Amino acid sequence: MANETNTGADKIRCDACPVMCYIKPGAAGACDRYANDNGRLVRVDPHILLERTVSHGGRVVPFHRAEDWDGRIVNAPSTFVTAIGAGTTYPDYKPAPFIVSAEIDGVDVVTVVTEGIFSYCGVKVKIDTDRYLGPETAAVRAQGEVVGHVTTSEYGSQMLSLGGVHHLTGGSKKEGRVTCDTLMDLSKCKPVELTVEGGSSVVVQAGQPPIVNGVKEERMRVGCGSATIGMFAKQWLGKVDEVVVVDDHITGVLSEHQAGKLLDIADTGIKMKGRRSTPGRYFQVAEPGTGWGGTNISDPLSILGPFDPKVARPGLTMLMVSTTGEHASYYVLDDALKPIEKEMPAALKFSVERIQENCEPAMCTVLFMAGAGGSLRAGVTDNPVRLTRSVKDALTRVTSGGAPVYVWPGGGITYMVDVTRMPAAAFGYVPTPALVAPIEFTLKLSDYAALGGHMDAVRPLSSLKNSTEVRLMPWQHPLPGRRT
Repeated sequence: MANETNTGADKIRCDACPVMCYIKPGAAGACDRYANDNGRLVRVDPHILLERTVSHGGRVVPFHRAEDWDGRIVNAPSTFVTAIGAGTTYPDYKPAPFIVSAEIDGVDVVTVVTEGIFSYCGVKVKIDTDRYLGPETAAVRAQGEVVGHVTTSEYGSQMLSLGGVHHLTGGSKKEGRVTCDTLMDLSKCKPVELTVEGGSSVVVQAGQPPIVNGVKEERMRVGCGSATIGMFAKQWLGKVDEVVVVDDHITGVLSEHQAGKLLDIADTGIKMKGRRSTPGRYFQVAEPGTGWGGTNISDPLSILGPFDPKVARPGLTMLMVSTTGEHASYYVLDDALKPIEKEMPAALKFSVERIQENCEPAMCTVLFMAGAGGSLRAGVTDNPVRLTRSVKDALTRVTSGGAPVYVWPGGGITYMVDVTRMPAAAFGYVPTPALVAPIEFTLKLSDYAALGGHMDAVRPLSSLKNSTEVRLMPWQHPLPGRRT
């Protein structure tokens, strides 16, 4: 918990962060996390404890109601103390706000919790879409301010890297404020509209489909054009002479593809634009865009050259389809060997629907990423490097609001967490600007003593029963203190 200093005129000086606000009676500090309650500094939001849920009559229910705690001694093996609402270690010579001991499966365990103040933080955003959002390294803006950039795309998804210390504190005041607001909203699973220089506008919300240029995405691609050929070649055998799966990355051609060869599909004399990679696989058939298969085309015939008259024949049939099945057209070659669009046969409609069925729903994923610095670690132990080593040696488990995190290899404690797995109200901010996020360290009590932990600050979980600022919430995942 933060400390308070009475400065006269009933104002309180809060030391929860470097801003050190003077707070008038009845008012909150700049962060909206601490307030002056009749001369007493109080935390506006309650301290969150998570409790394990159990199945009861086919539904999941908490052991206790998820509301203000009534003071009963909690069942220690079923309860986890998060850092949400716990307060910070600032100034950093103090032990963490809560260092709580409990017995889990016969083992004495300690959980050290603190709300870290992170200037070195950001979010990594995965956007499931083939739509072209913008060139790699292009600036991403929110409210007109640069808050990050486009990074390398992954299979079926576009990736953004937002935030970071240079946008939070290295630019103008407005850039820092907007960056902080953007990270806060994304981390709280709120929608944020972003624009990419030289590209698209996209509305991003964790756990929801992206909205690209005003259009909500429904599905991510089943695979690249070549993979789609491989998956569905048998379903096209005997129903159509040629299939072209349009894709910004690799466009597939059934008759030339190895899958087609193994099925004895005859050559069709088709000619493709773009750069041939291996048989039936073409790169750069068109520029990236928001049209067919993540390209800039609206007419799929624009990626074809003339059919070879020595091989092609009138009446030859062709299906052209995108990697999501969103776009599909059926053609028959006329006497001049030109493709003429016709009504698609039912058997081919079924194959297009099968492509759509095999596409996963499009979704935005937001991973909060931060580095736990030496000052934060000093709240855990008087020799911070030992905590880092304990984490690397898997003796200490790191969580964020009770959610599992991925800790990056190498120096320091740099972690990522899926914000949708965290309880509501897990994030805050300070107007430096920086984000405030929960972080917990759970380890054996004996290991905590060995790494130089603040043993005199350890308190039993049952001692929290006297607090009026604690709230229990249901936790439906394995408890962070357990390995199951």
